[in-house]
Amino acid sequence: MITKLIPRKVFFTSGAGTHPEHLESFEVALRDAGIEKFNLVTVSSILPPNCEIVSREEGLEELSPGEIVFCVMSRISSNEPGRILSASVGCALPKNVSKHGYISEYHAYGETAEDVGDHSEKLAKSMYSTWINEAPLRSLSFPRSSSVDEHGDWMTVISSAVFTI
Repeated sequence: MITKLIPRKVFFTSGAGTHPEHLESFEVALRDAGIEKFNLVTVSSILPPNCEIVSREEGLEELSPGEIVFCVMSRISSNEPGRILSASVGCALPKNVSKHGYISEYHAYGETAEDVGDHSEKLAKSMYSTWINEAPLRSLSFPRSSSVDEHGDWMTVISSAVFTI
């Protein structure tokens, strides 16, 4: 019997991390987001039908260290002193929960968290609306911003929709 991998729940999280090494700044951002213990597999932008949005705490309780976990992730890094980094995922929820919604990711240099949040939400609503020719039930975004320190250490900012099966 083949089991379909359709997520039942999703939670949203974000993080920012700084470190002299690029890869380790990403690790620190994952720790800040609470998702450093998992083997993350990035997927595209579909919110599955009947997928329940839960809190970060509830979602993390369902996962085990080392587990392969699917997510939609927006990620941006730089080591240019003073550079503002922002990342966001947006979500458009279907009017009919038996249909799918959309999750978008957007990141940018020099934009505020509010700006990237608005843009990611706009993208999710547009993807949803062009699919079904109606506005979504509602939409939301999960933005995060930070800036590179004056020492030029690497900064990574992430925002993610994390699925549980």
